[in-house]
Amino acid sequence: MHKGKYVFSQLLDFLDRNDFNYLARKYGGDKYVKQFTCYN
Repeated sequence: MHKGKYVFSQLLDFLDRNDFNYLARKYGGDKYVKQFTCYN
C-alpha cells in the first residue's frame, strides 16, 4: 500500500504557495474549474 506523500505533493513542497497561485493565474490553470482549484 501507499506510504508517504504523493509525487505532486512532494513537488509542491518546493514551491511557495504565492508563486504557485501566480503561475496558475498567469496560465489560466483555474479557468474552467468548478470545485477544486489547481492547488487543491
